Amino acid sequence: MTDLRLAPAALATWVAAWLVTGPASLRTWPVLLGLGVALVVAAGAVVAASAGRGDLRPAALAHALFASACLLTVVASAHVQLAGRAPLERLAAAGAVVTMTGTVVAQPEPVTTRLPSGGLGAIGPGPEVRWVLAARVVSARGVATPAGGHVQVTSTAVPRYGAFVTVTGRSRPADPGAAEAARVAATRVAQTAPPAGLLRVADTLSTSLLAVTADLSPQGRGLVPGAAIGDTSRLPPDIADALRTTGLTHITAVSGSHFAIVVAVLTGLCATARMPRAARVGVLAVAAAGFVVLVRPEPSVLRAAVMTAFALAGTAIGRPSQAVPALAATAVGLLVVDPWLSRSFGFALSAAATAGLVLLVAPLGRRLEPWIGRVPAFALAVPVAAQAACGPILVLLSPSVSAVTVPANLLAAPALVPATVLGLVATLFAPWAPPVAHAVAWAASGATWWIAQVATWGAALPGASLPWPGGPAGALLLAAVTLSGFWVVLRASPRRGWPDAWRHAARSGLRRAIAARRRSGARARLLALAVVVAVAATAACVAVPRVLRPGPELPGDWQVVACDVGQGDGLVLRTGTRSAVVIDVGPDGDAAGRCLDDLGITRVDLLVLSHFHADHVGGLPAVLSGRQVDVALVSPLAVPDANAAWAVARLEEAGVPVRAASAGETGTAGTARWEVLLAGLDDERPSSGGGEGGEAGGDGANDASVALAVRTADLDVVLLGDLEDAGQEALLAGLLRRGAGAVDVVKVAHHGSRVQSPGLAELLSPAVAIVSSGEGNTYGHPTDIAIGLYEGVGAAVVRTDECGTFALVVREGQIGLAGC
Repeated sequence: MTDLRLAPAALATWVAAWLVTGPASLRTWPVLLGLGVALVVAAGAVVAASAGRGDLRPAALAHALFASACLLTVVASAHVQLAGRAPLERLAAAGAVVTMTGTVVAQPEPVTTRLPSGGLGAIGPGPEVRWVLAARVVSARGVATPAGGHVQVTSTAVPRYGAFVTVTGRSRPADPGAAEAARVAATRVAQTAPPAGLLRVADTLSTSLLAVTADLSPQGRGLVPGAAIGDTSRLPPDIADALRTTGLTHITAVSGSHFAIVVAVLTGLCATARMPRAARVGVLAVAAAGFVVLVRPEPSVLRAAVMTAFALAGTAIGRPSQAVPALAATAVGLLVVDPWLSRSFGFALSAAATAGLVLLVAPLGRRLEPWIGRVPAFALAVPVAAQAACGPILVLLSPSVSAVTVPANLLAAPALVPATVLGLVATLFAPWAPPVAHAVAWAASGATWWIAQVATWGAALPGASLPWPGGPAGALLLAAVTLSGFWVVLRASPRRGWPDAWRHAARSGLRRAIAARRRSGARARLLALAVVVAVAATAACVAVPRVLRPGPELPGDWQVVACDVGQGDGLVLRTGTRSAVVIDVGPDGDAAGRCLDDLGITRVDLLVLSHFHADHVGGLPAVLSGRQVDVALVSPLAVPDANAAWAVARLEEAGVPVRAASAGETGTAGTARWEVLLAGLDDERPSSGGGEGGEAGGDGANDASVALAVRTADLDVVLLGDLEDAGQEALLAGLLRRGAGAVDVVKVAHHGSRVQSPGLAELLSPAVAIVSSGEGNTYGHPTDIAIGLYEGVGAAVVRTDECGTFALVVREGQIGLAGC
């Protein structure tokens, strides 16, 4: 029987860690006290259920006390670590220029700068990298303060993992709940000490492996290091997308399967050498520790390593550990050491997959065995169980499901063992015998070729990526569908009916099998009906949104969408599963409303009308129809008068609070943060004016545009409205005063007119420049001047007049374009 006694303690610890590492509103003692009360009530229910069985009541109380102790321990640990992060968070909130010293604890990853045309493409590696620093000392304004926390650093310098460095740059707040206390755009990075000890050995091994695989095929260069040590720096973007679509990313994300392979191979070698038990345990412990250092202590690696340690400890004392208690104890221990793991999707996926394998494989395999035999049944049960456990979590990351994940994993699984083993052998030989390492790596590339083919073929199949409701509701829906499916399968009787007919078909032909199935009785027919209903319900959840929401095929993980509203503006920045910030609504018509419908947006956290020209406010009725709008932020200059009065009246009729924007005001909208950079000019500064679509109009509305900065989940976006000369120069001056720098995305001013500030473009230096203009418009938008200016600072210029509606996504730190 499965031992679940430690599960309540693990769950309580996880929830407490998640709460205490979140926004300040979740870190209050009343919230944590409520969690403790809930735990006591649950313990009381267990004790009450044990009434009449006195021997169980002390055990129930003991487990409740243990869970409470775990909860209090993780809360105390988090508060100690939050105190260490406080100096970093205070300086980040002030936007201070800081100098920090610490250790590089995450492999630098490229920050994207160039966007290819066509389809969904990643913006290739650029001159900047992003990495994590474990800060020890932070200095600002001449004062040095001890610090204890991680900082996300963006720099042009590429430090080595494990090096001790000094970083100087401007600090900014991290996202709420992030493991990092702050973000720093580094202007200087200096290495003060190279990686030491085992980290230097690991760095040499990984660098040497990359060297000996450099002349392999593209898939070999990327997948051999990926399967062996989790290094995906050379993985081609198309293969990375295919692995993601088919659910094969675990092959390049070192986790429990890699540890299992390493332990199994070494156990076999130790058994062949007839080593005593103590020696075997010692060899395996050293190998596991070395493997952790080599592949970096990522969340999934830590989970697998600690569970391996429990297994080895059990072997050493002659009492093999049980998987579920080991998993629960691992979760408690790691969460106490690092409470921010509770917010790591990698850690959650690793723990969920392990729980799924431990709890579901055996019963599912036994139930499938009468149908297809023992070996195929258990081979199928493994990916089904893992996908069932991970599916609801994956929906939170990307609102889609895949019909090819299980078959893709079945086909790719046989190649994982040789790819991993040969890749590790090549890694060990690479520093001192490169020819041998190259030969072994070449052999490993044969196994990875098969993995790449399975991923590529699977990603091209219909149903490889199907839309699914996102957010917690989508996760709960998928969990309910999955549990229903398991209930049907596990409740079915294997003794008669369909399993017999299945085998009979294989042995005696289809006609006799159909006859056997007709004699199977009411239970089999009921089971078949239940399966059909479940499949139909799932298909309806997947297919109906596609039928009812025709429009551009945009990915579910979009962050910014430029709606094709014709000659006008309509930008959507995601703040939640069905919520967004909307900046301008285009000209008269329903284009903006249809765009929001296609995206599934039912709530607008913040609606910004940059100014009152008709090509920015005309589509307001369609946007307001059937949607909740929390607040509208409008230009402080109410011209043209008629347009302004009409727009405000429409908003008030819909019950939307309206207020005029003012420079410097900030706020949050769902998961996004925003700031008004400019809202009109000073009285003494002359306005350059501008018409509703042309180059000049003179009413001053263009230079009164609300210029906005928005931080989405992964992108810094600046929206320039229709600012003309004076407005752009005023904005530039303000940004220079505050020491602002490059951003990810800019919505180019005034549909890409000829009036553009070179200094502003240079300062912002975006990776992507969005131009919203109508196809065949009579104003000549966008102009070659605007396009050349932004391309000259390294931006990829993407236009609605050429692409229609398009989206920007961020995957593994790279910006991608979809819909163009």
